[in-house]
Amino acid sequence: MRRPYTLIAGDFVDTGGMDRANLALALWLARQGHPVRLVAHRVADALRDHPNVRFVRVPKPANAYVLGEPLLSAAGRAWALRTRAEGGRVVANGGNCPVPAANWVHYVHGAYAAEPAGGVLRQLKGRVSHRYYVRAERLALRRARVIIANSERTRADLVAATGVPASRVRVIYLGSDAERFRPASPEARRELRAALGWPESRPVALFVGALGDRRKGFDTLFRAWARLCERGGWDVDLKVVGSGAQREAWEREAAAKGLGARIQFLGFRDDVPRLMSAADVLVSPTRYDAYGLNVHEALCAGLPALVSRSAGVAERYPAALAGLLLDAPEDADALARRLEAWREHAAAWAPHVSALSAELRARTWDAMAEAIVDVVEREG
Repeated sequence: MRRPYTLIAGDFVDTGGMDRANLALALWLARQGHPVRLVAHRVADALRDHPNVRFVRVPKPANAYVLGEPLLSAAGRAWALRTRAEGGRVVANGGNCPVPAANWVHYVHGAYAAEPAGGVLRQLKGRVSHRYYVRAERLALRRARVIIANSERTRADLVAATGVPASRVRVIYLGSDAERFRPASPEARRELRAALGWPESRPVALFVGALGDRRKGFDTLFRAWARLCERGGWDVDLKVVGSGAQREAWEREAAAKGLGARIQFLGFRDDVPRLMSAADVLVSPTRYDAYGLNVHEALCAGLPALVSRSAGVAERYPAALAGLLLDAPEDADALARRLEAWREHAAAWAPHVSALSAELRARTWDAMAEAIVDVVEREG
């Protein structure tokens, strides 16, 4: 019988980011025959239905992660002790559970303090939550036997924020779903654009990210877009994928500035691969991204992606694509210039985007999971 594993994380679902990565690891372990116990708030149906998976559901009061964290930590510690006694392995995520085992870090709270939108109470909640997460993160990472980071950026951030020795941190990049995110043929792309109602004559830029705070940099993109449209001659339309507390305010702002026809807010979408296959460029002027799976997936789909140089995924860009990297997420004028450069040099950059796309697609989620388990078996 294979060694049992307990994975402790908020969610194992296919909605993107850390949740998608957690799902990939759990599925790979289950398919390899390991008994897998998931201590979490939510798991995907593919895991619920798998005979090798047991879901230990942890409540999330008022649907708030900060209220569910203490419950997740307590349940995780109890099941971690049991798993270790059985000769098994344990993998926690960041600060969600302080156990002497492996810890897989997707986000470093000590490296960035979010700025939530809304009234005084929402902002106060954000500050209190941040302080809690920073303390929990420091405790959990200092207790971990080995730490797995999703980028060199994350490794540097967690060492600086928690004081753990760099020698205990291993970097393993995220994997890819090459079946869902891959370049579309010209015919398929035309059909997708027609189905979406996007004219073939007008290029489309995508923004994919939450609109609940300033982390993903939509405010910078909005200012850049307004300036480009004011100058005339800018023929690109912007489609915004994501929801959050600021969405309606941004829609009102776009209408007030006469940009209602140039910026379309699509809300939450479950067809992001389809949208990426139909678009021309992704824009992500993020203030903080430990990695940036949205950028990774856009590249896999064959899209050039403008992203902040500080994002973890930017480490994977070759020198030939340095023109797609943004030095200052706050600088709307610089972003506007980068967008104009993309419009001018897209054909010259295309072969380099294609090569990077192929490289990323070659490393699957399964390859990532196998690399993680190799580290956990040796050091966790």
